[in-house]
Amino acid sequence: QVQLVESGGGLVQAGGSLRLSCAASGIVSSIKTMGWYRQIPGEERELVAGFTSAGSTNYADSVKGRFTVSRDNNKNTLYLQMNRLKPEDTAVYYCYARARNSGTDYVTWGQGTQVTVSS
Repeated sequence: QVQLVESGGGLVQAGGSLRLSCAASGIVSSIKTMGWYRQIPGEERELVAGFTSAGSTNYADSVKGRFTVSRDNNKNTLYLQMNRLKPEDTAVYYCYARARNSGTDYVTWGQGTQVTVSS
Protein backbone atom coordinates (compact mmCIF):
# COMPACT_ATOMS: atom_id res chain seq x y z
CA GLN A 1 0.00 0.00 0.00
CA VAL A 2 2.98 2.25 0.71
CA GLN A 3 6.42 1.30 -0.57
CA LEU A 4 9.70 3.06 0.15
CA VAL A 5 12.90 2.78 -1.87
CA GLU A 6 16.09 4.33 -0.57
CA SER A 7 19.22 5.44 -2.37
CA GLY A 8 22.25 7.64 -1.86
CA GLY A 9 24.33 5.77 0.66
CA GLY A 10 28.00 5.11 0.21
CA LEU A 11 31.49 5.74 1.48
CA VAL A 12 32.60 9.23 2.37
CA GLN A 13 35.50 10.81 4.19
CA ALA A 14 34.99 12.47 7.54
CA GLY A 15 33.83 16.02 7.00
CA GLY A 16 32.14 15.15 3.74
CA SER A 17 28.50 15.10 2.74
CA LEU A 18 25.89 12.70 1.43
CA ARG A 19 22.26 13.02 0.53
CA LEU A 20 19.91 10.11 1.05
CA SER A 21 16.68 9.81 -0.88
CA CYS A 22 13.54 7.86 -0.08
CA ALA A 23 10.97 7.56 -2.84
CA ALA A 24 7.45 6.68 -1.78
CA SER A 25 4.90 4.97 -3.97
CA GLY A 26 1.51 3.42 -3.55
CA ILE A 27 -1.16 5.17 -1.55
CA VAL A 28 1.02 8.11 -0.62
CA SER A 29 -1.99 10.12 0.50
CA SER A 30 -2.23 7.78 3.49
CA ILE A 31 1.19 8.83 4.82
CA LYS A 32 1.02 10.87 8.01
CA THR A 33 4.69 11.24 8.94
CA MET A 34 8.04 10.34 7.41
CA GLY A 35 11.60 10.34 8.62
CA TRP A 36 14.86 8.49 9.06
CA TYR A 37 16.26 5.97 11.50
CA ARG A 38 19.71 4.47 11.60
CA GLN A 39 21.09 1.28 13.10
CA ILE A 40 24.51 0.05 14.13
CA PRO A 41 24.77 -3.75 14.19
CA GLY A 42 23.87 -4.96 17.65
CA GLU A 43 22.35 -1.63 18.61
CA GLU A 44 18.80 -0.39 18.77
CA ARG A 45 17.46 1.48 15.82
CA GLU A 46 17.74 5.22 16.51
CA LEU A 47 15.57 8.04 15.25
CA VAL A 48 17.76 10.48 13.33
CA ALA A 49 15.36 12.99 11.85
CA GLY A 50 11.77 13.19 10.86
CA PHE A 51 8.66 15.20 10.28
CA THR A 52 5.89 15.35 12.81
CA SER A 53 2.25 15.17 11.82
CA ALA A 54 2.16 18.95 12.23
CA GLY A 55 4.96 19.45 9.71
CA SER A 56 7.72 20.37 12.12
CA THR A 57 11.00 18.46 12.33
CA ASN A 58 12.82 16.54 15.02
CA TYR A 59 16.50 15.68 15.09
CA ALA A 60 18.68 13.55 17.27
CA ASP A 61 21.02 15.70 19.33
CA SER A 62 24.00 14.02 17.72
CA VAL A 63 23.06 15.24 14.23
CA LYS A 64 21.34 18.54 14.88
CA GLY A 65 23.04 21.31 12.97
CA ARG A 66 24.61 18.86 10.53
CA PHE A 67 21.66 16.94 9.05
CA THR A 68 18.57 18.33 7.37
CA VAL A 69 15.44 16.39 6.52
CA SER A 70 13.31 17.68 3.67
CA ARG A 71 10.67 16.49 1.25
CA ASP A 72 9.56 17.07 -2.30
CA ASN A 73 5.85 16.45 -2.52
CA ASN A 74 5.85 16.63 -6.32
CA LYS A 75 8.26 13.69 -6.44
CA ASN A 76 6.92 11.91 -3.35
CA THR A 77 10.47 11.82 -2.07
CA LEU A 78 12.03 12.36 1.32
CA TYR A 79 15.64 13.47 1.67
CA LEU A 80 18.28 13.49 4.34
CA GLN A 81 21.12 15.91 3.69
CA MET A 82 24.09 14.92 5.82
CA ASN A 83 26.94 17.40 6.18
CA ARG A 84 30.16 17.34 8.17
CA LEU A 85 29.89 13.61 8.53
CA LYS A 86 31.71 11.82 11.33
CA PRO A 87 32.79 8.19 11.67
CA GLU A 88 30.15 7.88 14.39
CA ASP A 89 27.51 8.42 11.70
CA THR A 90 28.39 5.09 10.11
CA ALA A 91 25.22 3.01 10.09
CA VAL A 92 22.48 1.56 7.97
CA TYR A 93 19.92 4.29 7.41
CA TYR A 94 16.24 3.47 7.02
CA CYS A 95 13.47 5.76 5.97
CA TYR A 96 10.03 5.19 7.39
CA ALA A 97 6.51 6.28 6.74
CA ARG A 98 3.69 6.15 9.20
CA ALA A 99 0.44 5.70 7.35
CA ARG A 100 -3.17 5.12 8.16
CA ASN A 101 -5.36 2.41 6.70
CA SER A 102 -8.97 2.01 7.75
CA GLY A 103 -8.34 4.00 10.89
CA THR A 104 -5.28 1.96 11.91
CA ASP A 105 -1.75 3.35 11.91
CA TYR A 106 1.12 1.28 10.58
CA VAL A 107 4.77 1.85 9.73
CA THR A 108 6.46 1.04 6.44
CA TRP A 109 10.25 0.82 6.19
CA GLY A 110 12.66 1.29 3.34
CA GLN A 111 15.20 -1.42 2.61
CA GLY A 112 18.06 0.46 4.25
CA THR A 113 21.14 2.05 2.78
CA GLN A 114 24.66 1.81 4.16
CA VAL A 115 26.53 4.97 5.07
CA THR A 116 30.19 4.54 5.93
CA VAL A 117 32.31 7.46 7.08
CA SER A 118 36.05 6.92 7.14
CA SER A 119 38.50 8.87 9.26
